[in-house]
Amino acid sequence: MKVLLLEDDKVLSQTLYEILTQHGFEVTAVEHGEEAIELTFNNSYDIYLFDINLPDINGIDILKSLKDANDQTPAIFISANEDIQTISRGFEVGAEDYIKKPFMPEELLVRLNAKLSKKMVIIYKNICYNTLSGDILVNDKKIYLSYAKFRLIDILFKNIGKVVSKDDLLDATEYHSDNALRVAITKLKALLNIEIKNIRGVGYTIE
Repeated sequence: MKVLLLEDDKVLSQTLYEILTQHGFEVTAVEHGEEAIELTFNNSYDIYLFDINLPDINGIDILKSLKDANDQTPAIFISANEDIQTISRGFEVGAEDYIKKPFMPEELLVRLNAKLSKKMVIIYKNICYNTLSGDILVNDKKIYLSYAKFRLIDILFKNIGKVVSKDDLLDATEYHSDNALRVAITKLKALLNIEIKNIRGVGYTIE
């Protein structure tokens, strides 16, 4: 599971990085809000772990801008701030949880695992995709795909609302040309009865 950690306290950031990686998480740690925003443009994460009080941008404002851009990645705020208005605003903009500093590492792990367990199943219209088992159900009936088409579904469904570049899709599959990718996506659209939009010159997206 991929975590974007935004924390300007270098010691705490390093501690969290070590704890999370030891428990199997893939962690990208940054200290500045602008850097975190930039990373979300080209990368997909399973969860955001944001401090609120940052030197450049407030963590709550960062999450609001991401949610306004239809980024549905769950987020947990970590902060020493006990102001109820600040905490309330964090939840209003879309935070999943809040954890007060200082905290025990075990508490953070429990909260992370609880939030991530909700992401194991992605439901889009009449399609249910279990990211843990790899099962894809259409109208409650399991369908079977080639490995390459399954990889397309995996990437596109995990990035619903975002544009996935053609290069990323080609790298993840056995297709070796834009034409082969286009044909495969056309077949997926017909099989699943969904719209996979082609953003000319950029990539594909499920809106």
